[in-house]
Amino acid sequence: MGERILMKGNEAIGEAAIKAGCRFFFGYPITPQNELPEYMSRRMPQVDGTFVQAESEIAAINMVYGAAGAGARAMTSSSSPGISLKQEGISYIAGAELPAVIVNIVRGGPGLGGIQPGQGDYFQSVKGGGHGDYRLIVLAPANLQEAVDLVTEAFDLADYYRNPVLILGDGLLGQMMEPVEFKATKLRELPAKEWATNGLRNHGGKTNIINSLVLDPHGLEEHNIRLQEKYARIVEAEQKAEIVDCDDAELAIVAYGSTARIAKTAVTQLRQEGLKVGLIRPISLWPFPVKDFEKVIPTVKSFLTVEMSAGQMVEDVRLTVNGCKPVYFYGRMGGIVPAPEEIAAQVREILGGAK
Repeated sequence: MGERILMKGNEAIGEAAIKAGCRFFFGYPITPQNELPEYMSRRMPQVDGTFVQAESEIAAINMVYGAAGAGARAMTSSSSPGISLKQEGISYIAGAELPAVIVNIVRGGPGLGGIQPGQGDYFQSVKGGGHGDYRLIVLAPANLQEAVDLVTEAFDLADYYRNPVLILGDGLLGQMMEPVEFKATKLRELPAKEWATNGLRNHGGKTNIINSLVLDPHGLEEHNIRLQEKYARIVEAEQKAEIVDCDDAELAIVAYGSTARIAKTAVTQLRQEGLKVGLIRPISLWPFPVKDFEKVIPTVKSFLTVEMSAGQMVEDVRLTVNGCKPVYFYGRMGGIVPAPEEIAAQVREILGGAK
């Protein structure tokens, strides 16, 4: 094992991006992710990178668009309302098929909401918060080591598929401190960026144009068909989840991110009571880990989705289970984090009712 360093979540995410080769960061302050741009403002000059505090979130995402179009590894971060402002630019980046990494440290909403953790940005993240038929690869870490590892993977995924990747965390993940290790990992062979607008001499005099505007309807339909074919490849290859104690489980809790850590504690408590409970933790929120659910649907009798929201991921759970088994929901909102005892009580009520 290499050296482990105690870091705050936002700062660990920033350092992971730098070690993954990110040299352009464009951001704008908003709680609870402010430590990330602050960290990047200090570190980027030390690695010959560029940090810009843009005049707005809208400006920041369009700067990412420009740097990504030139073939650079570029990144931005924000928190819920700021990500909302970036949605038009995110759709442009997806439409132009550019690699970029976006970090959302989610706070409670809607509107300005509060600065405490939330998971109410699930729909925005996985369904496409901007306009048009596009998808983001969405990864949801549950601890800081996983956040560091997924940031590394995010840059590779973005380059490999020429698609923006979103790291979906929350205020807990951004503010907590844990020891992390930065590993030198090459995950996959990446294609050359022959499409980049980085000079005629780099492409034998060939002119590259980056654009998401296609005025001919037939041409735009063909472009969309190609995008959908790419998304289908991503769905097939990039599903990711953790399954805990589901071999004999009668009920499986479904949770992601910080909530999954709490749910895992509830599973341990319930197992000690003799209740057969497991956990499915989606790590890729898009593509949703349908294959992992298919492994447990035949044996699990019911599912309980737990979220810090009014119920968003639960819709994907219901679509995946497709009426084969009951799907229950428990959620907290307003920045309130559910306790293991609350989740355990819901499980007892469901299993008690089933007898």
